[in-house]
This record gives sequence, C-alpha cells and structure tokens, in this order.
Amino acid sequence: MNRRNLLKMAAIAFPSLMTIARPGYAQAARKKITYAYLLDPAYDAVVWAINNGKVKSDLIDVETKGLAIPQLLQSTSSKQYDVIMTAVIGLPAAASRGLELRILNTALRQSKGGLGGGIWVKKDSPLQNPKELKGKTLGSYSLKSTGYTQVRIALQKKYGINTDLQGGDLKQLQIPASNLPAALSRGSVDAATLIHSQAYKAIRSGEYRTIAETARDNIEMFKMQFVSAVNVSYPEKLGADPKAYLEFIRMFDESIKYALSHRKEVFDSVAQKSGLDPAFFDWWFGNVSEVPGDFTKEHAAAIDKFYELSVELGVIKKAAPAESFLWDKLTVKA
Repeated sequence: MNRRNLLKMAAIAFPSLMTIARPGYAQAARKKITYAYLLDPAYDAVVWAINNGKVKSDLIDVETKGLAIPQLLQSTSSKQYDVIMTAVIGLPAAASRGLELRILNTALRQSKGGLGGGIWVKKDSPLQNPKELKGKTLGSYSLKSTGYTQVRIALQKKYGINTDLQGGDLKQLQIPASNLPAALSRGSVDAATLIHSQAYKAIRSGEYRTIAETARDNIEMFKMQFVSAVNVSYPEKLGADPKAYLEFIRMFDESIKYALSHRKEVFDSVAQKSGLDPAFFDWWFGNVSEVPGDFTKEHAAAIDKFYELSVELGVIKKAAPAESFLWDKLTVKA
C-alpha cells in the first residue's frame, strides 16, 4: 500500500489527529501589539529584552518602533499604533480635540538624581547663574514640550525669570535638536537645553558646563519627581482585547527589569548600534530618568501638579485630573 493510501485511511480513522499533524496547518493567530516610543538610544535599551526575545509571551507578540516627536504626534492622532508613548502635556490637548487616550503605565519620569533639564553654556561663558539669563537667548529643541515646560517652571518659580514666550525676560528660540550644540558653540544662543545624549557628550568633552539643573530645582521645590511621558492606548482597542494589553504592561515592566539587571549585555548591545559609550546608559538610568513601568498615586500627583503649573504658564488652558485618563483595568499602586 502506498503512502497516499495510508494517509487517506488514517484521515478517515483519526480525523482529529490528522488535523493536528497536517503540514502547514494554521495555528490560531497570536495577537500583535504595536508599540511606538520616542526615538532615543536610552529607550532602545528599555525595549531591548522584548525585541531580543528575552521577555516572551504565550498571548501576544510586541512590535516596537522608535519615532521622532513629530511622527509620534501624528501617529497618536491617527491611531496607527496600539500603544504609544505620549508626553503628559499632550493628554489635555488630545481630550480637547475629542481624542480619547487611556494611560497604561508611566513611561518616563525624572530621576532622583535630578540631572535632566540642564541649562548649558560654553565653559568660558560669563553666565554663572540662571538669573543672568535676563536679556539673553536660550535655545531649546521644542518650546512647548513637556521637558522644556519643566525648565520654564524652574526658571520662573526658583529664579524669578519671566519665561513667557512672547514678552518675557529672555529670548527663547526653538532649534532642531541636532543643531543645538553647534548653535551654542558658535554663539548663536547664550545658553541651551540639550537632549540627554548631547548632555552626556557635553559633560565628557569639558567644553560646556551647566548653570542650572532644573530637574533638581523642581524636585527640591515641589518634593516630587515630575512625570514626562506615559504609555497610552485607545478605549476601543483596549475594550476589544483587554487581556492582550494587560500582557503588554507585564512585558514592558519585565523588559525594564531585564535591562537594569543585565546592564552589560543590554547596554553594550545598544551602544554598539547607537555609537554611544555604554557608560551613557548607566548615567541616564542612574541620574537622568526613570522608567517606572507601572502607575502610582505618586505619579498621578506629580502629573496634576505639572498641569497646575502649566496652566499658570499658559502652556495649556485647563486639564482634568490625571486619574481621569487612566484605563479602568489598570491597577494603581499606592
């Protein structure tokens, strides 16, 4: 009896077994969750364990993508991704346009080290104190971003500088992030707020110094670490498959823990691709930013305080409490 006849007889006698064993049989499709985050080597380290199979799931596959700020904003509105990293200042603006976003966890907040938000000058600059910025020019990558708003809060509240974008005590220029070091070096601006990788290089070069660490100033004044970004999704996506998004939250948290417990493996790998010194990542996670991966009452209070201060600055008109943006299946820790 040939092989074809044997297979036919087996199919008649044991149909369920043949269904399982049939070559090419399509298993039930796993849910794919797409995640977009701010394009930054430090955040490549955050998702490294997911991307490299160190954190796995029986329920979902996670596909990650780093995007520049303009792309993040566009993708948030178009709902192109299932989960997206969003600046906290963007939540009230989205709500005012009728775009419903739900917080899944905290993606970025100030480190206790308080080294974010530095105001940089050349080493031979006459500027020694932020109060001396009056009448000067300060360059930033985005004047209405969460990070720069936090800088403005410190300048206004601690140093008494009117930071109104029009008619304030200093001229504030928005300059593409990649051009900021050159603008500072050639004197196009008197001071600048650099992105994190630039700040690290500035420290190592010895050609620049800070006259303020505004993150530290805000921590000292308000006794809290401001939250800069959260991971969000959309009510209709969450409602369609809540288990998949709860699993994403678990995987994201595990990926952070893996990075911090396997620093050499992760940081060396990301450094090789980015061209940064592996020590940058230790510096970033230790002194600049935290990636909590959960959401707590403390995070909510920090967001609410930031909203209150942002309204004072005129950056936003009003904002609902942070907890009004939470996904109803999210466990908020004390």
